[in-house]
Amino acid sequence: MTRGHLYKAIIGDSIELPCKVKDLGSYVLLWRRGTSVLTAANLMVTRDPRFKLVEGYNLQIANVKIQDAGDYICQIGDNESRDQVHTLEILVPPTIRVVPQNRQITARKGSTVTLECKASGNPVPAIYWHKKDAFSGSSHLSESPTLLLERVDRHHAGVYQCTADNGVRESVHVDIDVTVLSPPDITVEKTWVHASEGFDIDLVCIVHGDVNSEMLWYQNSFLLDPTDRRSMYSRGDKYTLNIRNFQQSDFGNYSCVADNALGRTKKYIEVSGRPGPAAFQSPAYSNYLDRYNLTYTIESIPPLDEIKLLYRKLMMNETYQHPGSWEDTILVPTLTRSDPTHFIMSHVIRGLSPNSVYEVMIQARNVHGWNEISDIHQFYTRNFDLTPNELEFVMSSISNSGYRKPFSSELSVRMLATCFMLVLLSFSLANR
Repeated sequence: MTRGHLYKAIIGDSIELPCKVKDLGSYVLLWRRGTSVLTAANLMVTRDPRFKLVEGYNLQIANVKIQDAGDYICQIGDNESRDQVHTLEILVPPTIRVVPQNRQITARKGSTVTLECKASGNPVPAIYWHKKDAFSGSSHLSESPTLLLERVDRHHAGVYQCTADNGVRESVHVDIDVTVLSPPDITVEKTWVHASEGFDIDLVCIVHGDVNSEMLWYQNSFLLDPTDRRSMYSRGDKYTLNIRNFQQSDFGNYSCVADNALGRTKKYIEVSGRPGPAAFQSPAYSNYLDRYNLTYTIESIPPLDEIKLLYRKLMMNETYQHPGSWEDTILVPTLTRSDPTHFIMSHVIRGLSPNSVYEVMIQARNVHGWNEISDIHQFYTRNFDLTPNELEFVMSSISNSGYRKPFSSELSVRMLATCFMLVLLSFSLANR
């Protein structure tokens, strides 16, 4: 007789358990399951039509069920009790039952949400939680039957997917939609908007989470209504106030206010004709020992009348940094448009010290007044006279070494000089 084995079958499939014998003679071969006799010789004893003998004495079970799992004994009815035992395991694809059963849950901001995913099957399925996102795809969260979301806010809202997999056929999944109720959460595209008479502007507020919030617009605390020059509209979560043919009376502080059943939120936007802050375009590294070409852009629809330039040298060594006094220069700008709303300008700052670090700020005025002073822009001057080829090599080496940002207060001029010396030494060795 053949040896016994473990056989596995997926529920609903058919399985064949072998029993090969030689020289059976007058003995009778039985198939038993426990104390129940299934077959005797070629006679089917069981009344279950799913069982039959094939290719001699092999036992075939069609459309296997969970209750078919167990030991099956092929036995010769002699005094030697020669038995062959096959063990049948029934594999069951995973199924899922979730809580809540309607697959939707609504919670208030700050509360705790519990999602349950109960899976069954054989082998026991593994459970995976993901949060679905239409833009970034799914993000893996957990491998537990329970997913706990604490102190929920609008970022927790969305579709959570529970997946069960045990390797039997395809994995299965169920989606649960989580809604978080909260007061409106607003962001603005720009907190400061530049405007000028005769132009059109858009002020934009974005309401996150609850797109059913009521949105109101105010100017200097006065509620705004639509007019022939002013309109309000929304697309999805984006709310826009459009002002056409801008007038002097339209300048001021605007606010968008969103209301829902849980509260009210307000965000502010300043609309001004003053110039925007300067944005520096120059690299941090000067090509010269004693001067620096400063290039910057300023947002302004009216022409600029005056530029105030402030710069100072940083006194630095290994242990401390001490800023010098500001040099104040008034410039009459040479105006070149980079686009309809921006000017681009350059100014060469002369009389600088070599091998030094400087800071510079810009302030500009137009017909509506001075803008806010710019952030500090930091730059440094060289400490060597280099040929054009040497300069290109040095700047390329610095760039490749990662020195792309302005120096922080912790980097001394002595360290900078050492860097230049090392680069020049490399250049000299490369040209031997």
